[in-house]
Amino acid sequence: MTDAAPLDPEDRKIVTLARSARARNGVPEGAAVRDETGRTYVAGTVALESLKLSALQTAVAMAVASGATSLEAAAVVTEAESAGDADRAAVRDLGGPATPVLVAGLDGTVHTTVPAGEA
Repeated sequence: MTDAAPLDPEDRKIVTLARSARARNGVPEGAAVRDETGRTYVAGTVALESLKLSALQTAVAMAVASGATSLEAAAVVTEAESAGDADRAAVRDLGGPATPVLVAGLDGTVHTTVPAGEA
């Protein structure tokens, strides 16, 4: 699904946070998620010899580790055209299949929004 409408300010915030995490940490992807209380969790790609997580998986893990019980939305800034299956699965596990995943390019422009449960 391609976005035609302007982003909600809260969605714009998580895209901006994701873009900042990517730039600040010099990682391939940045991500941010917003939980059921409005708190945000921001992360970048983790690439260790023994642990590899996408930015979105890391952001979801941070939310879970901080006590979040659900997600309202997720965003990833990446060169990829869409969020991968594992990324959508992580969002779906915590937020449910209808949780929107915003995929933005490196300039922060959202080019796709897809429900976590959609392939």
